[in-house]
Amino acid sequence: MEEVIAANLAAVRGRIEAAARGAGRSADAVTLVAVSKTKPASAVRDALAAGQRVFGENRVQEALEKFPGLRAEFPDLVLHLIGPLQTNKVKEAVAHFDVIETVDRPRLAEALAREMTRTGRHLPCLIEVNTGEEPQKAGVHPAAADAFITDCRDRLGLRIEGLMCVPPHDEEPSPHFALLREIARRHSLPVLSMGMSADFETAIRFGATHVRVGTAIFGARPAVQMAAK
Repeated sequence: MEEVIAANLAAVRGRIEAAARGAGRSADAVTLVAVSKTKPASAVRDALAAGQRVFGENRVQEALEKFPGLRAEFPDLVLHLIGPLQTNKVKEAVAHFDVIETVDRPRLAEALAREMTRTGRHLPCLIEVNTGEEPQKAGVHPAAADAFITDCRDRLGLRIEGLMCVPPHDEEPSPHFALLREIARRHSLPVLSMGMSADFETAIRFGATHVRVGTAIFGARPAVQMAAK
């Protein structure tokens, strides 16, 4: 399995480099976030052995089961929370993740601000924007994004460094990436987390600084898990 994951990582990195070059950008400007949700710690270790250091997990509890031991072996590992965060998991999320990508509502933002102030651990955060305004998905709607970003930064003092989105799976992603880029531009936010296994090359053309790739690295997830996000 280690050889397969290493080969997959090399292929994805090659595609990132080609997409960046085609967009007139440096491949170094794009961070690969390897999405390891539902995958065992052994698969993550294989990716670490192949040089990958940035990972994304959807669930706090799953991350707690896998990553503490891996951090002991690979202290430069960086862990992003890329799934919905419940307020009752904020304490654990702040303690064990390095980046929170899914700040999407005032109550969560306030809970994160309180916990970060309490611990002194002020993590970089991204605002999740529901660009498709899908009722079943998390994320602030585009019309409310400007006010929410300003509130999170100015009133709560969160380290808002960028935005993330998950476009509707049955729509062309380009307009969603363009919308996210425009909202970020208005607020001078440097980070754009957008693009997954099926569309990360398109996202890079629209300025993605982080692409979240799971199946192209680790293989398909169970159908139930794939439907979750």
